[in-house]
Amino acid sequence: MDTDVIIGQGVVYFEQAWGFAKGWLLSPAAWTQFGLLVVAYVAAQFVTRKILPTVQKFLTPAEDQDTYLAKARRFVLMFAPLVLPLLAYALTGIGESVTRSVFGSGEVIAFGKRVFMFLAARILVREIITDPLMKVLGRYLLVPIAGLYALGFLDEVMLKLDETVVPLGNLSFSLLFLIRFVLVGGAIFWLGRWSNEQSSSFIKNQSEMRPAMRELTAKTAEIAIFGVAFLLLMNIMGISLTSLAVLTGAIGVGLGFGLQKIASNFISGIILLLEGQATVGDYVELDGGEAGTIVKMTARAAILETYDGKWIVVPNEDFITTRVVNYSDSGSANRYEAPFSVSYGTDINLVPDIVEAAVAENPDVLKDPFPPDCELRGFGDSGVDFAVEFWVNGIDDGRHKYTSDVLFRIWNALKDNGIEIPYPHRVVELRDTRKNPDT
Repeated sequence: MDTDVIIGQGVVYFEQAWGFAKGWLLSPAAWTQFGLLVVAYVAAQFVTRKILPTVQKFLTPAEDQDTYLAKARRFVLMFAPLVLPLLAYALTGIGESVTRSVFGSGEVIAFGKRVFMFLAARILVREIITDPLMKVLGRYLLVPIAGLYALGFLDEVMLKLDETVVPLGNLSFSLLFLIRFVLVGGAIFWLGRWSNEQSSSFIKNQSEMRPAMRELTAKTAEIAIFGVAFLLLMNIMGISLTSLAVLTGAIGVGLGFGLQKIASNFISGIILLLEGQATVGDYVELDGGEAGTIVKMTARAAILETYDGKWIVVPNEDFITTRVVNYSDSGSANRYEAPFSVSYGTDINLVPDIVEAAVAENPDVLKDPFPPDCELRGFGDSGVDFAVEFWVNGIDDGRHKYTSDVLFRIWNALKDNGIEIPYPHRVVELRDTRKNPDT
């Protein structure tokens, strides 16, 4: 009996579905909508094939161009894959208006229009968005929302999400508000990060500005951009800044206790940028023994790169509270010396001129502030001790081996002039400690 009932209900449902489908298949309105949908897609494809190559050729700059106009053209060119689905969406919208005005219905063509929008969202996430965060948001939020929109369930799902309230202490918000906040916030802060990269690149290319001033200006622009992005997000989401007073107070307490070091390092970083005592590109050595070239300065710390490829993160506060030796100081010269010795049989009055002339042939050795200076340092056990002082623009380490090259030149110059470089002499005295049996 139960089986017969189930079969009977199935037959009834099938007959209802068949009657509905037959009504649509025999309906002029349905066939008209299908036809307009096909025409809109074919027209969009035809127009895209005709105009897209011309548009791409116009927007594609030369490979060696790196101007802001070229970057803008490449950015617009990224969205070329969206032309077909968006154009089909627009043409289908026109067809929907026609069918609704003539037949009073347009569900079929409206469904096709929504499918084109879903395809555009899918292409956007798969082929255009490259930022990892935005790609995740697009894959798990934007594409599912576009799918619900295509199936016609978006309004019901949004209503359900809006009715689902999540309490958080004295505050409460709906799941719909949370999803909107994540999507809008992600888009705004992605745009803020992109704007910050462009402004930072522009500022750092201003060679007439001091390096410290460039870093300070870039940091100021970064704070301003993300500050505006935060205020814009609060305004779009309808969040009053006065409602954040409790959160601000909590942050203030945190700064007073747990975040003292972070606040201190942040202020120290600003002082460093203002005074210019150390900036990107300088080779520094701290009291704790850390030494390297500053490759990046953040709000919290400076990153030093040693000549063996290691990165050392040094808090900004250490540059203010400890002794720092800056070898570079944005390109100032440094003095080094190379010691050597000659034998006692040498006419030492000839040595300074020979060595100074040889060292001066090194293209990295400077004549200003002082040319190479060879000095007599003392009389050693094996020879006469000299040292030549020379000035260079750079650090005697890493890819630069100034002292090594200078010593090679000294060796060759002394050899060419018949001057001997001594080596230690040792006298070994042997004694017979055996007792003489005759004594």
